[in-house]
Amino acid sequence: MADNSNILTMKGISKAFPGVQALDAVDFSLRSGEIHALLGENGAGKSTLIKVLTGVERQDRGVIELDGREILAKSPHHAQTLGISTVYQEVNLCPNLSIAENILIGREPRFAGSIDWRRLNARAAQILEWLEIDVDVRQSVGMYPVAIQQMVAISRALEISARVLILDEPTSSLAAHETEKLFAVMRKLKSEGIGIIFITHFLAQVYEVSDRITVLRNGKLVGVFDTATLPRVELVARMIGRDLNELEEMSRYKQAAATIAQSSVVLQAKEFGRVGSIEPFDLDLHEGEVIGLAGLLGSGRTETANLLFGVDKPDSGTLTVAGQRVEQHAPLRSIQAGMAYCPEDRKADGIVGDLTVRENIILALQASRGWFSYLNTAKQREIADKYIKLLNISTPTADQLVKNLSGGNQQKVILARWLATEPDILILDEPTRGIDIGAKAEIQKLVLTQANQGKSCIFISSELDEVLRTSHRVLVLRDNAVVVELAQDEMNERSIMHIIAGGES
Repeated sequence: MADNSNILTMKGISKAFPGVQALDAVDFSLRSGEIHALLGENGAGKSTLIKVLTGVERQDRGVIELDGREILAKSPHHAQTLGISTVYQEVNLCPNLSIAENILIGREPRFAGSIDWRRLNARAAQILEWLEIDVDVRQSVGMYPVAIQQMVAISRALEISARVLILDEPTSSLAAHETEKLFAVMRKLKSEGIGIIFITHFLAQVYEVSDRITVLRNGKLVGVFDTATLPRVELVARMIGRDLNELEEMSRYKQAAATIAQSSVVLQAKEFGRVGSIEPFDLDLHEGEVIGLAGLLGSGRTETANLLFGVDKPDSGTLTVAGQRVEQHAPLRSIQAGMAYCPEDRKADGIVGDLTVRENIILALQASRGWFSYLNTAKQREIADKYIKLLNISTPTADQLVKNLSGGNQQKVILARWLATEPDILILDEPTRGIDIGAKAEIQKLVLTQANQGKSCIFISSELDEVLRTSHRVLVLRDNAVVVELAQDEMNERSIMHIIAGGES
């Protein structure tokens, strides 16, 4: 249990970047033996606060104290020597080295000038045994799933005697049982007096594991709250800084399913499939319709999207778009046919970080026109400014590098890129993953607004409530196959979870 004594205190932390006041006199404190959730919309200042704490950035004003002594970390490595360690969503390990080497890298026990492998492996195994993680420490860490890699990263932090452990979106890529294992480890560390800063977008997890919550908004401190006494609806209101009616009344944006069923079919798949990827399936997508794809990670949702857009080539069935049978499956052909695809991994497959917001927005449109029909800079700015305003993208200018934006705003840039092509069919794969509640609501509303204007959408999300709120129909996938289609009056979380778990269709 937390003992009310602060091991970490940050007072009046301010940090400005060109055109942006990222932090404005923010206070934060962490107690010994406490799990403290740090929450806020993307762009609220969470990442900047952690970067200041760990020496990635230096504050303009403010003081940081660890165990009552003022500190100033000069780098992440220096922060580690002070007892502050961070485990990021993208785990920073050397995949070709063994688990033991990763845990003790730079601190390997030596004998006669060489690494003492027996002691190295024994020490690593001891730490993992304490965490109740059963793996072979001699194996390459790259052979293990993300959940184990996170445990290895946590073990490395423990080995250097961390007093403060920062977990930045640690559950984003974990299955439910892996998340529970992580929470068990967090509680164990808490019992040993370690203070944990927990950054996440999953509010249910905040209430399951945290003791206190600090909320930031627009670089300012909103407040610090005891988790047990803060109603979830009030937390959401404080995070987004506005009324929740838009979340609760999303259904008013959705057209009646009966109206949709009478509209024309804009995309039709018949026995469409790819061996080893997705079993053959049928799909009719109507004008103005949003079809949700629900299922666990690995169920075939992304594979379905890749196949429809031409990222992967089918080996069975047919696909018809706007009445024309698609003979050559390729992304450029799909774009030219009026389709758009926002992929699941925006960092790897979406944004181009070293290009500006403007350049990212016009990429797909320019590709569809061909490079001999070049959009001049004035036209690019006109298009970019239009969608920056439409999607409420928070950026000082269209010429800001997109890598400098928050995750939610990067996601909006990708949406803007595809909307700029004026598509008839949108395929959105996890468009709201890892972004804040307010941005999620805006994107969901945008999808339904586009549907009301006659656009059609295939919407993929791991969050069932989001699928239900946004879709007119839902296809449930399991084991790389579409197992059932649910009409609007059949759609509810209980039935979908039952089907996903292997229940009767």
